[in-house]
Amino acid sequence: MSGTAFSPSPWRTATIRAIKPVTPRVKSFRFAPLDRPHRAGQHVDVRLTAPDGYQAQRSYSIASAPGDPAGIELMIEGLEAGEVSGFFDTVAEVGDAIELRGPLGAFDWGPGDGGPVLLIGGGSGLVPLLAMVRERAVRAPEVPMLLIYSVRNAAEAIARAELAARSRDETGFDLTLLLTREGATAGRRIDRVMIDTAIECLGMPRHAFVCGGNGFVGTVADLLVDAGVKPGVVRTERFGG
Repeated sequence: MSGTAFSPSPWRTATIRAIKPVTPRVKSFRFAPLDRPHRAGQHVDVRLTAPDGYQAQRSYSIASAPGDPAGIELMIEGLEAGEVSGFFDTVAEVGDAIELRGPLGAFDWGPGDGGPVLLIGGGSGLVPLLAMVRERAVRAPEVPMLLIYSVRNAAEAIARAELAARSRDETGFDLTLLLTREGATAGRRIDRVMIDTAIECLGMPRHAFVCGGNGFVGTVADLLVDAGVKPGVVRTERFGG
C-alpha cells in the first residue's frame, strides 16, 4: 500500500424528499442527489443521533441508478427491534434531516465494465442489484444481464412489477423469480440446475454479483464456481448472521 492516508467520506445532512411503501415490510426513501456520484451497487452509511447523544449507524444499498434526477433511493426493511430500521419504519417523515456518508463500497458495476452480467439476490439483497438493472437500462442496454431473485413470496418481492416489465420489454434483460414459500416453486432453493440454465441463457458471465444473507451468499457463490464461473468473477455482499 502507498503511504497516502485514507480520508473517509464525510457525513452530511440529507432531507427525506419522499416515502412510499414497496412491500409490507420495505419502504422507499428518496433523498436529494449526493454531492459525489455513485456507481450502481454501492451503499451509504446512515447515522441517527438521539437527544442524549447516543448514535446508531447502519449501511443501506442505493436502489436508484447513478444520476437519477429524483435523487438517491434507499429501500429499508423494517426489522423488529432494529434501532435504525425501526426509526425509518415508524417515525421518519418527509422533511426529516438524516446524516448520510458515502457512496461507499466496491460491490459495483458500470456500463464500461461490460457483460454478460449475472445477478443473484435473496430477499432485500435485491436492492443493489436493482440499481445495476436500472443503470443498464439507461446507459448500457446492449449489455446482456440476467437476474435470479429468490424471495419467500410474491408480496415480499421488491420491485416485482418493475422487474417483470423490464424482462418483458427490454431486450437482453432476463428475470428468474423464485418464490420459495408459495406456488409451484415452494420449497425450492437456488440450485445447480438453475445456475446452469442461467449460464446457458446468458453465456458465461464476465461479472457475477451475489447479495443476500450470509448462508445464501456462501451457497450461491459455491454453486457458481462449481458451474465453471471463475472465482475472481464472483463478487459478493452479505448481511445478517
